[in-house]
Amino acid sequence: MIQRIAVLTSGGDAPGMNAAVRAVIRAGLFYGKEMYVIYNGYRGLIEGDIHQVNKEFTQDIINKGGTILKSARLPEFKEKEIQEKAVERLRDYDIDALVGIGGDGTYRGLLDLSRLGVPVVGIPGSIDNDVASTDYTIGFMTALNTICDCIDKIKDTSSSHQRCSVIEVMGRHCGDLAVYSSIAEAAELTITYDHPFDEEHIFKRLRKIKAQKKSHAIVVVSENLLDVRELGKQIEERTGFKTNVEVLGHLQRGGAPCAFDRILASRMGSKAVECLLEGQTGVVIGSIDEDIVAIDIEEALKMPRNIHENLLKLIGMLQ
Repeated sequence: MIQRIAVLTSGGDAPGMNAAVRAVIRAGLFYGKEMYVIYNGYRGLIEGDIHQVNKEFTQDIINKGGTILKSARLPEFKEKEIQEKAVERLRDYDIDALVGIGGDGTYRGLLDLSRLGVPVVGIPGSIDNDVASTDYTIGFMTALNTICDCIDKIKDTSSSHQRCSVIEVMGRHCGDLAVYSSIAEAAELTITYDHPFDEEHIFKRLRKIKAQKKSHAIVVVSENLLDVRELGKQIEERTGFKTNVEVLGHLQRGGAPCAFDRILASRMGSKAVECLLEGQTGVVIGSIDEDIVAIDIEEALKMPRNIHENLLKLIGMLQ
């Protein structure tokens, strides 16, 4: 029987992680379990940075950005010897189960521990929305709102000076932030892995926009896809459109989580605890068509992440 449950956050931080930590702890306490937190992700697990907590620990954290449990990379966790050491650490504290909040890398660590007999549940926390087993990850909506707020401000000055603004957003190999923000901000062009681009098409489109004397042009680009500064230079040279380049960077990670992320995190955190207490382990939590569900972790890691075709069609229609 599970009596002691620990929770950690791993990988990139995301707004709403603290709300998920809060929900896990409070749900566990509600069911009469002892609750523990692990600082600095899997590294903290190996180093024994593990502490028992009570309800007071969760006060006033639901609206805080980042993760109060901190996060640290531990590439060597893929080694069997390190995984076995992690299991020993959990046994040292008599911890019966582990909840991990993060992305695919966090899930792979949980899968390794599950194979060694540790009851585990994963919760998706990532601003990129790059976890295939859920419609939305914790943090995505907040990051999207941050991007839209930034583009709103950039539009003001772009319109004043009749400029083209090339804006790079995060997402790694997932184009959701670029696609969703492009739709919300009525961007003139969107360049992502899911939405292939042709340079001649870009230049032709922007020349047409300039000829129409439109006050500005917004081009949204997913990170790691191309050199946005070089693209900005080429746009200016080949279209005559005065061009600025804005790389939003890590400001997209920060800030208080929006209401959507706080609620999603709360639902997922409580579901994770309920799964463990019902004997359902080796799973990750997802939001599918508004339902909070549990999915086998191996199956989840095999699922391809593809943006909905209707969104790409919508971009084509509206741009």
